[in-house]
Amino acid sequence: MVVPMVLLKIAARWLFTFYRAAKKFRNYGFLHRNPSRLHQVSSLYSSVTKCSLEGREAQSIVCDFQGILLQSSSLFPYFMLVAFEGGSIFRAFLLLLSFPFLWTLGHHGDMSMRVMVFITFCGLRTRDMNLVARAVLPKFYLENLHLQAYEVLASTGRRVVLTSMPRVMVEGFLEEYLSVDEVVGTELQVVRGSYFTGLISGHVLSQKQKALRDLFGETKADVALLNPSNAHDHLFISHCKEAYVVSKEDPTKTTGGMSAVMPRNKYPKPLIFHDGRLAFFPTPLATMALFLYLPMGIALVIVRIVLGLILPYKAAMVVGALSGVRFRVDGLNPSTRNAETGGGKGKGVLYVCSHRTLLDPVMLSAALQRSVPAVTYSLSPLSEMMSPIKLVRLTRGRDRDAETMRRLLSEGDLAVCPEGTTCREPYLLRFSPLFAELADEIVPVAIDAKVSVFYGTTASGHKWLDPVLFFMNTMPEYRLRFMERVPGEMTCSGGQRTGAEVANWIQRRLAEALGFECTALTRRDKYMMLAGNPGVVRDRPERKSP
Repeated sequence: MVVPMVLLKIAARWLFTFYRAAKKFRNYGFLHRNPSRLHQVSSLYSSVTKCSLEGREAQSIVCDFQGILLQSSSLFPYFMLVAFEGGSIFRAFLLLLSFPFLWTLGHHGDMSMRVMVFITFCGLRTRDMNLVARAVLPKFYLENLHLQAYEVLASTGRRVVLTSMPRVMVEGFLEEYLSVDEVVGTELQVVRGSYFTGLISGHVLSQKQKALRDLFGETKADVALLNPSNAHDHLFISHCKEAYVVSKEDPTKTTGGMSAVMPRNKYPKPLIFHDGRLAFFPTPLATMALFLYLPMGIALVIVRIVLGLILPYKAAMVVGALSGVRFRVDGLNPSTRNAETGGGKGKGVLYVCSHRTLLDPVMLSAALQRSVPAVTYSLSPLSEMMSPIKLVRLTRGRDRDAETMRRLLSEGDLAVCPEGTTCREPYLLRFSPLFAELADEIVPVAIDAKVSVFYGTTASGHKWLDPVLFFMNTMPEYRLRFMERVPGEMTCSGGQRTGAEVANWIQRRLAEALGFECTALTRRDKYMMLAGNPGVVRDRPERKSP
């Protein structure tokens, strides 16, 4: 016992010595700053909260992206998103291992930027980067927007944003969500038109200076937003008529009586669709916690899935609760549980569910304590093989799918998700009216799922990983609320409503129960936005018998 304790003390001593040396190296070696200059910049100019928003429609503005429009000036989480979502878990782990060196160099240093760019982009396909920029990064940018800085930007006519980040990481978001006219960022080298080399073209600071001269020349921008903690922002002063300071602070605190957090209802554009697996903002500490948790997460997946498949529903729910799965069911009563309590027309009950993950029908069966078949448009062969309930594929051929659903309803109860695809945000997509034209007994089920580590859905990734990653979350949550059966006069069999009217009425009821918003968006809209394809999966050709 003595030898291990001595080794631990020696290791702790060396670690502490390295920390002090790195801190001095960081402060005085690479990022020697002039505190008096930064304090002078902060004291000479008013806070952004005092900037008037009226009458600026014809004016121009220039500002930096990180530390100004984004509350956080650290770029590491955004590079981690690209490395993890666009690259691989191994690339993300390599980037995490480099963080102590990056911290030593400093977050704003040109050398730190070049190291992060090389690790993140070397060998990365441009197609993968474009996918991440379109489907993953906007969510985290919107959640980190500085409210007052954005309001000043939105009040102006001509908007110029400069950034040290690679332009491919920010240009799409700035143009689509913030309507920025000019984006000046770091340019990356590409070989064969498809792969990044991981090298930066030119010098970041000189590129910013040249861009400002080219854009404004002898004239000046009307407004500039400055970050007093960034020594490079003093470049804006000579190119603007008036400047305001965006202070670095805790976003949960208020500035001038106003919160700096961007609420969802003030997003410049509603965030309905996004992709990617990470459900948290990957700061260095959070990413390190993720990699430390992975072995335990894999063990949890094995326990939750294997025992859930072999045990009865009640026992599986107990095992799930003991392993951290939170499962809540409301509104389940005899009128919503059994088909025998229906109209006695020889048809089963059609459970119409909001669609959050591929596990929705499985959770419905667990709540009812009996297997309820479900219809689906596309599913990976592995997920279909592991499913504890019967799954029937639909073909997107209206007549054929209608006949399939009629047959299943004649045999008993059936579950359907009319949205046709999952949605992570508090929105419901347009309901297909086909189900309403076939069923007489309809029970709407409001389903919601919450995760903290991994999303259990994807539009462009491997779908067979969806249930695996959902159960890899520390404490995944599922909530099901069974609503009262749809009255006969509100169904198509009542003779006064069309299938579309019934579907829209049920969509509104589910949205009210969940606190969501209804949309007219469809599966095609989602996949065209996130994956660049209509989202139609072709059936595998049948093998001919020899």
